[in-house]
Amino acid sequence: MTRITEWLLATDPALRWQVERDLLGLDDDVWRATRARVATEGFGARLLAHQDADGRWAQGAFFPGGQAWFDVQDERPQPWTATTWSLSSLREWGLDPAVLQARDTAGLLARHCRWEYDDLPYWGGEVDCCINAFTLANGTWLGVDVSTVRDRLVDGRMADGGWNCWWVDGATVSSFRSTLNVVRGLLAHEQLVGGDERVRAARHTGEEYLLARRLMYRLSTGELVGEWVHRSEYPFRGDYSLLRAADHFRRAALHDGVAPDERLRDAVEAVRSARREDGTWARTHRHAGDVWFEVDVPVGEASPWLTLTGTLLLRWWDRA
Repeated sequence: MTRITEWLLATDPALRWQVERDLLGLDDDVWRATRARVATEGFGARLLAHQDADGRWAQGAFFPGGQAWFDVQDERPQPWTATTWSLSSLREWGLDPAVLQARDTAGLLARHCRWEYDDLPYWGGEVDCCINAFTLANGTWLGVDVSTVRDRLVDGRMADGGWNCWWVDGATVSSFRSTLNVVRGLLAHEQLVGGDERVRAARHTGEEYLLARRLMYRLSTGELVGEWVHRSEYPFRGDYSLLRAADHFRRAALHDGVAPDERLRDAVEAVRSARREDGTWARTHRHAGDVWFEVDVPVGEASPWLTLTGTLLLRWWDRA
C-alpha cells in the first residue's frame, strides 16, 4: 500500500469509504461498514447535530434565516450553512437516507421550509436552475416526488443545449457553471432511480455543450474562458473547476458504460499538471462565508478530497 493510500485511508468516514470502494476496490461489506459510520462519526454526525427541530439547517432554504439573495449582494459573502448546502454535503458524503427519513426530514421541509425566492415550497424548486439541480438530487435521494423540478430542468434547456441560472434576468446563452450543476443533478437522479430517455437526452446535450468547448475554452474564439477553471477547492460549493467537471464526465461515462471522450484531453492534462511531486493535489482556493465546520485543509496544503478525485480521474483516463 502506498503512502498516499495510507494517508487517504486515515481520513473521515465520509471520504474513507470512497477510497475503499473506488480506489482500492475492497469488498462491499468493508466499504459499506465504513459508509454506515458517516451517521455516527466525524463530519456526517457533526452536520446532523446541527439540524433544526423543524427539519431545516440554519432556519433557511438557501440562506441562513431565510435571508434573501439581495441581502448578500453587498460585501458579505455567501454563507454555506443552510438546508440545501447541508443536504448536499450529507448526500455526497454517503449518508444513508434512512437516517433522515427516520427524522421525517422530507416531510418537515415540505411543511416548514420555503425558498427565499417568492416564498415557494421547498420541494417544488424555484427559478434558479442550479438550485433546482441540487433540489432534484437531494429530493430523489430522500425519496421525494421531485418530478416537477426534473421537468423544469429538462424543459429549461437553452438553444445551445445548456443552462444559465440567470435566464430569468434575460440571459440567452448557457454558462459553464450552471450547465455543470444541472448535468450533475440529472446524473445523480439517474443513478438513484434510473431516470428516463428525456432526462438522459437533456444530460447529454448539456454534456455536449461542455465537451464542444473542451471544458475550458470559448467556442467563438478558442480562448480560455477564465483562470477560475484552474481553481482547486473542496467543498465545490456548486462552482466550476476543471477537476469537478472532468470528474463528472468520469462518473457519467462509468454510468453510461462508454469510453472517455477525446475532447476531455486538455482538461485531464491540466488536472495532471496540477498534481504535485508527491502525488497529491493542493487546495488553492477557499470560498469565503460561514460554515458549520471545516472539512478540508487550509489553502496551500495537500487535500485528501482533491487528491482522491484527481487520482481516480487520471487512473480512469490512463487505463482507457
